[in-house]
Amino acid sequence: MYKTDRRFMSGLKQTRKLSRLQKRCQTLYPIGMKTLCALACCLAFAATQGVAKQRHCTFRVHAQANARDTEVFATSVRAQVSGKNVAIEKMPWISERDVVAFAAYPTANGTYGALFQLDDHGRVVLDTLSVERRGSLLFVFINGRPITELEIDRRVSDGKIYIPSGLTSGDVELMKKDWRMIGQRKR
Repeated sequence: MYKTDRRFMSGLKQTRKLSRLQKRCQTLYPIGMKTLCALACCLAFAATQGVAKQRHCTFRVHAQANARDTEVFATSVRAQVSGKNVAIEKMPWISERDVVAFAAYPTANGTYGALFQLDDHGRVVLDTLSVERRGSLLFVFINGRPITELEIDRRVSDGKIYIPSGLTSGDVELMKKDWRMIGQRKR
């Protein structure tokens, strides 16, 4: 009898162990609900970002990259001035979100030039680039087209980028939809 009682008691102990495991599994349910709620909040936040103001004009400034950088970080572009293939960083240092105002003017060759005024973030980035990358090139792309390349020869701390020419009248009209003219009050 003693052996049967022992077997019966050991069966109870196993049941207790199993019941403890079941309790641990039951605690996964609230974690799943928390994850579901967090996912729903993230989706709601992402939806509000998608409704944000869409830009009409893109403005990107890429820095010259090291020629030994991999294709993940850099891409090759033909330089307009020298005609050589130059590696540029894929990620822009300055984008259209850093521009607050511009002033456009017609040039002798039928295109337009422009002066872009950057916000505080863009001004700091341009200042940093002009100090750390002195002697290299900056490549300016507007609406996906390469417009100009600028050689960094001095420190630029005023937050202004000058594009001498290469813009079309369509580019200028799109810029007017996104940014104010220099000298106008804020929208």
